[in-house]
Amino acid sequence: MAAVLGPVTNYASDAVPGWAAQASVIWPVFVSLVAVSIGLLLWGRHLDAAARPPARLAPVSRLARGQLASLRPPHVQRVRGREGELAVLAGMLRRPQGRFAVLCAAGGMGKTTVAAQLAAQAEAAGWRVFWVRWRDGAELAQQMVQAALACGLPEAELEAARAGQVSLPDVVWRQLGRVRRWLLVVDNADEPHEIGPAGEPVADYRGWIRPHGRGLLVVTSRDGSEQTWGPCAQLLPLEPLPVRPAGQVLLDAAPVAGTAEQARELAARLGGLPLALHAAGTYLAGPTSRYRTYAAYRQALEQELRFLLGAAHPNASDPQVARAVVRHTWEVSLDQLAGEGNALARPVLRLLSLLAQAPVPLSLITPDLLSVVTGHDVTAAALEAAFAGLHRYGLLGLPHSPGSTGPASGSSEGAQAVLHPLIREINAVALAAETSDLAVWHQALVERLTTAVHEADQCGRAGWSAAVLLAPHLPLLLDYADPRTATHHRTTLNTLAQVLQRAGAFGAARLLHERVLDVETRMLGPEHPDTLTSRNNLGNALFGMGEPAEAIRLLRQTLEDRARILGPVHPDTLTSLNDLACALDGTGEHAEAGALLRQTLNDRARVLGPAHPHTLASRDSLGLALDGMGEHAQAVRIHRQTLEDRIRVLGPEHPDTLASRHNLALALTSAGEQAEAIDLLRRTLDDRVRILGDEHTHTLSTRNALETALAASTQRPQSRWWHWLRRRNVAAGGG
Repeated sequence: MAAVLGPVTNYASDAVPGWAAQASVIWPVFVSLVAVSIGLLLWGRHLDAAARPPARLAPVSRLARGQLASLRPPHVQRVRGREGELAVLAGMLRRPQGRFAVLCAAGGMGKTTVAAQLAAQAEAAGWRVFWVRWRDGAELAQQMVQAALACGLPEAELEAARAGQVSLPDVVWRQLGRVRRWLLVVDNADEPHEIGPAGEPVADYRGWIRPHGRGLLVVTSRDGSEQTWGPCAQLLPLEPLPVRPAGQVLLDAAPVAGTAEQARELAARLGGLPLALHAAGTYLAGPTSRYRTYAAYRQALEQELRFLLGAAHPNASDPQVARAVVRHTWEVSLDQLAGEGNALARPVLRLLSLLAQAPVPLSLITPDLLSVVTGHDVTAAALEAAFAGLHRYGLLGLPHSPGSTGPASGSSEGAQAVLHPLIREINAVALAAETSDLAVWHQALVERLTTAVHEADQCGRAGWSAAVLLAPHLPLLLDYADPRTATHHRTTLNTLAQVLQRAGAFGAARLLHERVLDVETRMLGPEHPDTLTSRNNLGNALFGMGEPAEAIRLLRQTLEDRARILGPVHPDTLTSLNDLACALDGTGEHAEAGALLRQTLNDRARVLGPAHPHTLASRDSLGLALDGMGEHAQAVRIHRQTLEDRIRVLGPEHPDTLASRHNLALALTSAGEQAEAIDLLRRTLDDRVRILGDEHTHTLSTRNALETALAASTQRPQSRWWHWLRRRNVAAGGG
């Protein structure tokens, strides 16, 4: 090169020869020199590239041809019960509109199955389908590049990413934004923080998860947090299958194992969990299985759940195996939470599994309770993080309200947790397998339940909502407690039942009374005084629920037994006599009720004293019976006296005092004293709304009575009150 350029340099310094002034000579020489220089430069780069180590990405030709088969979606049979989710996904497939879909739920809900069904439908319609199985970041990058290459990614752009000139995710998503009619599924993306790029949340959309393509990205994940996936994610949380399609899943797997009705009964027992349905169907179809029918399998679950669905798998350490086994699928999520530093999630879930299959007030689970069972100090922040993590992975639900229709449901509710039945049962199995002394867990839970009942009782109206939530879990006291403390725990159940009756939640109270009565009948005998008290309590609860015939039967039987065993004037016998009379009066048997109440009032005044609350209760009930018999003037007189005595003995705002004022107003209405009755009812309504709540049964009763009194009144100024009450009553469901 120097030999060639030398003469040119000399010509620049010496006199220019004649031939150099000729354009036809100098320009061809110049062009030749430039061409030679460019050729030498390219050859040098080629030699440099040959000396460099191999690039991290495989050659384009091998990526495009050799591994594309690994992006094939799994084959699935017909999917049952997911028509709604598939319809949403199909709509997004046609018009993504800058969104991507996240199928999210706890393990075992069938996220992969739904995505695979969508993939089959898309493939049949001529869409390009790519199935990426999340394992780690390097493999995800490789598979995403394969998908982009299949969509026509130019080799030069991939080379630019290889040289570090541009982000590889940018290159891939730029190509996915150029072409249409593709579906890309990223399956089992359960640890979104590992997807990348490192240190950036998925919701920033700078890595492999983006809403920018012209096809549809679908992610399956146990993480169902909106914060994780960002505003462009269409979250599709999967719930357990309804009974009918769940039963059809069993019929598909084991068609000769029984009838459709038996399949649905087994499906309901399995909680509609797709993984459990698949496991049961596979078992029933096995030629060597001990149980070959739906009915036999369902019956066996009561005693052998730990063997049928709770058996440990020898290869459970493999995450792919664990996902497919009912016993272990939720342990994958708990391991991931522990890896995030949330080691408390597992003991919290284990503790919840010891409670009943009903909503659990989160206030029941305290740091002190967790400290006892784990042996470590637990902070409130760590406990909140555990609940949040379990909810994010779909292992517990956090409903806004208990869904009850009782009077307490309208008040402000605390947070609650709800477990899927199988999650609860399998976690109880796991706890028994990994804990040497379950008695520590049981005793800690018994003490906490007892304390919670005391708190609800002391809080008055503010504790009613907690009492309703505690009710299904209280019978566990009788199962877990030391027999030596059984009497104490039966008292705790009765205390909560009384709180529930004050709240108007007679159904929940009835369940507690039935459980206590059953235990006492077995342990103490049917005629023990405690057993008779429980039977009387159950009769009152039944009457409050609107079952007067059974209530009266129990109350009569209890009265006869108490009179024979305790004597006719024993305070408990007089309680039975009063309660039976009130039930009879409530069914229109005013004459018999009046006779019994006169007897009860006389005996209580003699035995307990004329101002005893029980004596005043009998006098108030007698006034109601007299009013029912048409003796309105006498009823008004008795109610006035009772109201005055209750104000003096109990106070002006005691619930019994408010009842006396309400009952006096009813008697005045019957006697034609509308003005005084309306005034009393207005005051009583205001006080009951303030003290008992807007939807308590007693509040609704006063509102109805005032509405009736106003409607019957001919005074024009009160018509506005009547219309206001009518609107409030309809809004509260009072009719």
